[in-house]
Amino acid sequence: MKVLIDQDTCVASGQCVLTAADVFDQRDEDGIAVLLDATLPAGRADDVRQAAAVCPARAIRLEE
Repeated sequence: MKVLIDQDTCVASGQCVLTAADVFDQRDEDGIAVLLDATLPAGRADDVRQAAAVCPARAIRLEE
């Protein structure tokens, strides 16, 4: 699974970080979501799908 974040769409709500803190973080200056690692940690696919589902801006896209 490939995880993509549209940082231009992100509204910095932090829901992705709350759902999968080992996959997502937020920039200090504006709170925009960033990927911590391009490689998805083993067993985290369900949490990343949930993070994409709860993103209010729909800024997270998954390519499976």
